[in-house]
Amino acid sequence: MAGVALGAAIPTTIGVIGGGTRWWLALAFVVPAAILFVGAIVFGDYLRWRGTRYRCTPERLEVVFNLVIHSRKSLPRERIRSVDLTANPLHRLLGVAVLTIGTGQHEKSGHGRIKLDPLARADAESLRTELLHRTESKPEAVAEDNVLAKLDWQWLRYAPMSFLAPTLGLAAFGALFKVADWFGAQKGFIHWAFERFREFPLVVTILVLLAAALVVGVVGALALFVEMWWNYRLEREPGGTLRVRRGLLTTRSITVEERRLRGIDLVEPLGNRLVGAARVDAVATGMRQKNDDDKTDYHTLLPAAPRAEAHRVAALVLREPVSPTETVRLRPHPVAARGRRLRWALIGAALPVLVLVVLGLLLTGVLLIIGVALAVVAFPVAVLLAFEAYRNLGHGITGRYLVARSGAVRRSTVALERDGVIGLVVKQSVFQRRKGLVTLTATTAAGSGAYSVFDAATDEALEFADIATPGILTPFLEPPAKVPESSAATERSRP
Repeated sequence: MAGVALGAAIPTTIGVIGGGTRWWLALAFVVPAAILFVGAIVFGDYLRWRGTRYRCTPERLEVVFNLVIHSRKSLPRERIRSVDLTANPLHRLLGVAVLTIGTGQHEKSGHGRIKLDPLARADAESLRTELLHRTESKPEAVAEDNVLAKLDWQWLRYAPMSFLAPTLGLAAFGALFKVADWFGAQKGFIHWAFERFREFPLVVTILVLLAAALVVGVVGALALFVEMWWNYRLEREPGGTLRVRRGLLTTRSITVEERRLRGIDLVEPLGNRLVGAARVDAVATGMRQKNDDDKTDYHTLLPAAPRAEAHRVAALVLREPVSPTETVRLRPHPVAARGRRLRWALIGAALPVLVLVVLGLLLTGVLLIIGVALAVVAFPVAVLLAFEAYRNLGHGITGRYLVARSGAVRRSTVALERDGVIGLVVKQSVFQRRKGLVTLTATTAAGSGAYSVFDAATDEALEFADIATPGILTPFLEPPAKVPESSAATERSRP
């Protein structure tokens, strides 16, 4: 927290100086305030550390805070679903780590988690091992045969193949303008940029700026991949757990109990799919979710890697000879599903174009030109994405798993254990009913909680549901109507 507070104080100082205040006067006000602010944060953390005690018994984990305010948390060990370790650069320098114990509950208030911050690194590792019932071995003693995957630096080429690269590039330009605004130089910076591109046509200027943003974004995406996946290892530890270890500046250790694993999700974003890459996410109960304060994806078992490698790791994780996502033959969906995607895609592309055209007719012709240019690009892209979304639709059953695939920008192929399905939801809108389509959703306690088969033929979807999870939908299926036995009609002759 002290590092965060200090980081917040630095931009404040720059902003005050940039606002026109003399530097020595700004420092005279800001530095003492920053020292007091950081000191208060450090003192608060010290009191929290001094007042926190924990105890681990065979049945419960107890955490007590007793300093002015008294609080006590008691968690049955049987409810513990995950134990994760993180350590930022300051933690690593001091030899400590943050231990986060999750119960599988995802309240925004954080009541579903217990955080011990900080613990000595050795104590954190020992407590993690004890809570996961693996006191017989240490994580460092994992046999090489139990290492399911290691980082291959050739995977680095997949990092820029996502929407993250242009996003980071645009964010960098925004940050540059913000810094210029702090120093009161934004107008001068814009004037300098226009002077450099004054002799070039507007289209060329825009293309050059977009190319520069893309280059910056690619560099940022590469750096982010290195920071997140440095020294990546996926291991199967004694006692039946999978452990992911990764991170350069901030190290992370994420543990998944195999008995809580209900399947895998093979995720292929559009950019990675074009170059034959995919990542593997776990579908498991009780895994820690992302929230506003934590941007780490705790479900990912394998970063973007060649599709063959993703299938191999998925098979090893599920203890199957071959990954279900590779062997199953998915049943295609009716042509009516393609029409639905085309209509929605064209409507989504037409709305912003219509708004720009109307504003252009009412206000200025520039908006009209932008609207026409947007239409030239948006409508073909919308049609292509709609066809791609339809082509990716499919569902099937293989062994213990039901498999569902969907998505165009982000294609997802989920292999879900049939025993892990706790309910089925059948949805049919008025428009779907006219086309004979239905959306079937399998609910589960794992992963996102629900996985859908979109716009399947009604008869095929119900048959698929009845085979995948026998008995769940049977009471709601209407039996075929019995045909009454025909009786021979007796002709009566007229008198």
